[in-house]
Amino acid sequence: MNRTAKEAQDALRAVADPKRAPILQRFFKTGPGEYAEGDVFIGATVPQVRQHVKEFADLPLAEVKKLLRSKIHEERLLALLIMVRQYQRGDEKAQDRIFRLYTTHLKWINNWDLIDVTAPQIVGSHLSKCDLRAVLYEWADSDDLWRRRLAIMSTLHFIKRNDFDDTLRLAEILLNDPHDLIHKAVGWMLREIGNRDRSVEEHFLRKHYRKMPRTMLRYAIEKFPEGRRQAFLKGRI
Repeated sequence: MNRTAKEAQDALRAVADPKRAPILQRFFKTGPGEYAEGDVFIGATVPQVRQHVKEFADLPLAEVKKLLRSKIHEERLLALLIMVRQYQRGDEKAQDRIFRLYTTHLKWINNWDLIDVTAPQIVGSHLSKCDLRAVLYEWADSDDLWRRRLAIMSTLHFIKRNDFDDTLRLAEILLNDPHDLIHKAVGWMLREIGNRDRSVEEHFLRKHYRKMPRTMLRYAIEKFPEGRRQAFLKGRI
């Protein structure tokens, strides 16, 4: 018998702690004027959500869609983690359906945690197999914060395969982005490049570090030897 979205919702509520919800809402900046204004939490932790992914691994996509459109943050997270699992185990047709569901529901993929644990595995993986990477540049040029984060975070899949070109091009586009969450994401991806080829990262940094937002630079050079890190921070390169 197929499981339902309602069963998944009930399972999350059974483990959620309402006293934790206000803490999560503050952490994820859901207040007026903040980047996740109006998002609603029920108080389930990420490990608790992950525990239910296997239980609902075969949830039909029509039911996954109901979770994905929920006003409850943890329900959207569960939907997305189920989609990752189904994508990784699915055939080409199943992967196409999941990719389409993901990219047609970006309105509901609207916080950094939802993006970071799914974009490389679904978007990055799918784009690595087809000639559709131009969409990343459309998202990078968007007024929507989350599409910009999605663009750069999707490239983690490429980076892990020593494919750095799109990450570096997107990083250049996002150098002057006004939002701290983009500075952190770009710096993180540059650091991931450096973990695999320090010379490629340093070549990019030498060209851009003087005009790079400070947070972006700090994230990018976090694992540099201290002397080298200080040289970049103090403009001595």
